[in-house]
Amino acid sequence: MNAAHTHAAQDADRAAKRPRGRIKRMPRAVRERQMLDAAVEVFARRGYRAASMDEIAELAGASKPLVYLYLNSKEDLFSACIRREAEALIAAVRAGVDPDAPADRRLWHGLRGFFAHTAAHPEAWAVLHCQARTHGEPFAQEVGALRQELVDVVTHLIVATAEENGGGGSAPLPWQEASGLAHALVGAAESLAGWSNGRTDKVPSERDTAETLMNFAWAGLDNLMNGRRWAPARSQVSSVSSVSSVS
Repeated sequence: MNAAHTHAAQDADRAAKRPRGRIKRMPRAVRERQMLDAAVEVFARRGYRAASMDEIAELAGASKPLVYLYLNSKEDLFSACIRREAEALIAAVRAGVDPDAPADRRLWHGLRGFFAHTAAHPEAWAVLHCQARTHGEPFAQEVGALRQELVDVVTHLIVATAEENGGGGSAPLPWQEASGLAHALVGAAESLAGWSNGRTDKVPSERDTAETLMNFAWAGLDNLMNGRRWAPARSQVSSVSSVSSVS
């Protein structure tokens, strides 16, 4: 037998001894990301209760036992989706805020970061804003933590804005009032994102949506920062007091 035939025989022998059907193992982080991506899609489309672990596993290209091995239960899987998407949204808002920019630009870019992210990830927003809120604890608690973090970011922006623009003799904006305004602004942003993502006609751009809210918010903040506060007329206060005393 010549050398060529000898090498061919050796290669064939090695191939025969090589384990068959072995698939290269996927890194856990990659596999888990695929599962979460699939879960977000199914939860957004079907809702938490109607979502099937079989469908999630099939969409992720994994077996259902493997999904349970990685993420324990349907409840834990849903909670993991909420946490991941909440962290991504917060990161998008923070990334949009340039700490060295003027106050109005910081708020503007923060709003743009919020609306750009929710528009680019409508399924994630559906899970956070619609699904998680309708199924009680512990999901509502997860979303509440997200909302509070957004409120904290916006409160600091409003306080910093008031401090930067308070050189005209106006009193600084109290923290409690700034927090109340931040709650209102975050609530308006959530509502606008739901309105924008739910439209079936022409969908406004993230810039247009952010500009709508910025015009609404900034006009009020500008008045507050310059000491121009709205107050009901005395006649209105008196009439309300009269009605209250009668009732």
